[in-house]
Amino acid sequence: MHRFYVENLSELNKSVIISGEDVNHIKNVLRLSVGDSITVSDGSSRDYECVISQIDDEVIADIVDIHDCNAELPVKIRLFQGVPKADKLEFVIQKAVELGAVEIIPVMMERTVVKLEEKKKDKKLERYRKIAEAAAKQSRRGIIPEIGEYMSYKAAIESLYDNSGIYRLVLVPYENAEGMEFTRSILSKAASYDEIDIFIGPEGGFADSEIQIAEEKGAVIISLGNRILRTETAGMTILSILGFILDK
Repeated sequence: MHRFYVENLSELNKSVIISGEDVNHIKNVLRLSVGDSITVSDGSSRDYECVISQIDDEVIADIVDIHDCNAELPVKIRLFQGVPKADKLEFVIQKAVELGAVEIIPVMMERTVVKLEEKKKDKKLERYRKIAEAAAKQSRRGIIPEIGEYMSYKAAIESLYDNSGIYRLVLVPYENAEGMEFTRSILSKAASYDEIDIFIGPEGGFADSEIQIAEEKGAVIISLGNRILRTETAGMTILSILGFILDK
């Protein structure tokens, strides 16, 4: 069933009003009609099953059922992705959303080769957010995952320790980490955390100083096996493993 997102919904509502770009998508792309069924999410893991009752400049749909969305993992996972070359970040965002991340933050690291142009930054973030929304619709997520602002590595690491009330696990997959038994022992406890944050290096990997900073801050350095993974593969690997462990 086609999925749309509308903020500020309440169980007291009897109908949903859809406006903006989604109206054109409903009318001219999907060619939906009055009487067709759609799912509307409130962006906080509640799904509203609806039937379209009016299509005009806005789309009005009557609510017929409300239930929790089962697509969200019980632990919030954020991906701090070292900015890769070309359009690889678009691929990473799309797949990270499909695999359950609640936020993806692009991080400028020591070995990042991309030069971030300030005048293009906002346009890039806008595009990334549209990719996240499309991926959320496709994978039937209960939320639209956030795309954070570009951050430096140091700022990203330090930001994790601002909220002391969160029971957080910070994972840094690294090719020189200990073997898989250690990784398995760490990931076996994944369900006990409120939030898991993952740091993935860019094409050139992490600098030694970045690993040292992460360790000093309490991050756990783990291995993803005996093969060297590309930056766009490493994040998907750990997200897939965590999804398998955490999903109900």
